[in-house]
Amino acid sequence: MNSREIKAFVQHGYKEYIPHVSIDCAIFGYHERQLKILLLNIKSFKGLCLPGGFIKRTETLTEAAGRIVGERTGIKNLFLQQFKTFGDPGRAEVRGLDHKKFSEIVGVKVEKNNWLMDQTVSIGFYAITDFSKVNPKPDFLSDACQWYDFDEMPSLLFDHNEMVKEALHTMRLQLYHYPIGINLLPEKFTLTEIHALYETLLGKKLDIRNFPKKLMFLGVIKKLNEKINIGPHRSPFLYKFDRVKYNKALKEGIILD
Repeated sequence: MNSREIKAFVQHGYKEYIPHVSIDCAIFGYHERQLKILLLNIKSFKGLCLPGGFIKRTETLTEAAGRIVGERTGIKNLFLQQFKTFGDPGRAEVRGLDHKKFSEIVGVKVEKNNWLMDQTVSIGFYAITDFSKVNPKPDFLSDACQWYDFDEMPSLLFDHNEMVKEALHTMRLQLYHYPIGINLLPEKFTLTEIHALYETLLGKKLDIRNFPKKLMFLGVIKKLNEKINIGPHRSPFLYKFDRVKYNKALKEGIILD
């Protein structure tokens, strides 16, 4: 946003966006057995939070979440799931972050009764992407947008630590019911690679003998008549997702456990 667009959003944004209802997105990143989370650094405030934004009056919730995630990652059509709504009184209050500080951050005078300063209910979504393919972009409220190692995630502003906890819990439950992975692995992969993906996302060990068999039984992945040479006496078969069955499973669900 340029300065004129920011001023218009601050002063009249409630005409285009639904006031007091926002979306916050826990964007998980996976690559080669690493799990990360995308965070914004609020300008001149030294505080980290999840990417988020308001819902246009013409958008569905999923469309708004997709737009917000796309603006921060540059990637469209990521796997998105709504996980919980957060609306406790005072959930967005942070000491020192009042209308005066907000004016400093956005570069526009913000009155105490401005629509952006009122209590807000937030709808949480989570997304998963390959972080090596993302070029993070900050929004107009932040001066940095970057990946953090999930196990070393710092304390976040507002109630966003609780959001991340709930998002991770929901994502791990839904891994057993939705075939997440088509954008997190190469087009052709080994069973070891998809096994490592699920172990990293779930944060626990899986039986490497039985887990892939379930995916193959459901038809989500299929074995190719190709092998990869990764060392002496090691030439495992390659696999790929069956996109038709994968998309069907996304709509209807599966049971892996």
